[in-house]
Amino acid sequence: MKLTDLNRDGGIGANSLFVQIGDLNILVDCGLNPTKVGRIAAPDLSPLRGVTLDLIIITHCHLDHIGSLPVVMREHPNTPVIMTTSSRMLIERMLHNSANVMMRQRDEANIPDYPLFTHDEIDRCAKRLTGLPFGHAKHFRGAKDDIEIILHPAGHVAGAAGVEIRHKHRHVFFTGDVLFENQRTLAGAKFPSGHFDTVVMETTRGTTERPAGKERLNEVNRLVTAINDTIQRGGSMLLPVFALGRMQEVFAILHDARKFGRLVECPIYAGGLGIDLADYFDEISRKTKHVQFSRNILKELKVKPTPRQLKAGEDPGQNALYVVSSGMMVERTPSYMLASGLVGHARNTVGFVGYCDPATPGGQLLATAVGEEFLFSAVHVKAKLKARVERFELSGHADREELLEFAVQTGARCVVLTHGDAPARAWFAQQLAKQMPKSQVLDPVPLQTYQV
Repeated sequence: MKLTDLNRDGGIGANSLFVQIGDLNILVDCGLNPTKVGRIAAPDLSPLRGVTLDLIIITHCHLDHIGSLPVVMREHPNTPVIMTTSSRMLIERMLHNSANVMMRQRDEANIPDYPLFTHDEIDRCAKRLTGLPFGHAKHFRGAKDDIEIILHPAGHVAGAAGVEIRHKHRHVFFTGDVLFENQRTLAGAKFPSGHFDTVVMETTRGTTERPAGKERLNEVNRLVTAINDTIQRGGSMLLPVFALGRMQEVFAILHDARKFGRLVECPIYAGGLGIDLADYFDEISRKTKHVQFSRNILKELKVKPTPRQLKAGEDPGQNALYVVSSGMMVERTPSYMLASGLVGHARNTVGFVGYCDPATPGGQLLATAVGEEFLFSAVHVKAKLKARVERFELSGHADREELLEFAVQTGARCVVLTHGDAPARAWFAQQLAKQMPKSQVLDPVPLQTYQV
């Protein structure tokens, strides 16, 4: 098997792997880097020029994995695209939202490259997108070779899959983004155990050691306590969340807490894509049984739409809970705008419940000490940090020890490290070298082809 990482910066961003197995050319994911803009936010697709691409596999519908899919489909107009049934129900909505965001960014920030694709293009691509049930073996044939693909539940987010590929006597597994623990809305990953020749695995939390007492249930309790404390002292709590997965999970947590009388009464505001996706989660829950979520949760929580005209640097003063995107507080998103007005007041709290790239405004806020100034450069607001800024260990990614254990038990001849910052990959490389001394551990350099 040959493998090329097309994510031009490595790390976590425009995730895309070009894999050649036998005479079949396969692309696994084709994402968009949320910290960049324009064409450089997409993978470098130049290694695919002149290549007959036989198949595209999508592991899940976060934009760092699908945000450039219509671009590669435009360049390879006959290539089929497969994903899980749940992802097939989500993907068009996610891509249409991305097109809207790019058009807004083009107008606001004068980005001539945007949009990378149009709404009409998404609609034309749709007939080439196929959903497969979990555990269903699907055969694909090249000119000479035949492969078998099975998608396995990966936890993480609705529709997320680990990808098992069998070719002759060779057995390859791609973890995609994975969470082994159960969430309120979704059961944890169910991966096949036993031997694989090659494992390609994410490394997101390689630098994060979960301390004793930070188990998910304890972190849920700590989150509810922080919300109650903030509201009772007259402040507002901002939870920046990813629209797909994290927002629905937070709603489920809040609903359980309210149902058992543990959550203080307060206005709850949310809006945008995450609210729309609640309808999709409801449908997936009814049709596939892989998600546990009801749209009625929002009604019972009396969720109100986020005010349309958020003013930069202004605290709305609602003594409320805001559950809004983006999860990394990307510039000009509702969470960014709200934070610019909330962080300057000690009564408020900003709580992060998922991964934050250190280079994003969310990551930078987490690294800022109370009393230091924080610049919201996109809206020309400078504020002295007085609010509490908390991180809650409710990530949709597996703890590093769990991923390490999975890799070791496979006995793989080669482990390929992906989807992680350099220090995260370094931790895995070091640990795998100790525990799998006879195995090759590969941290691929972007755009370099490896025989594995």
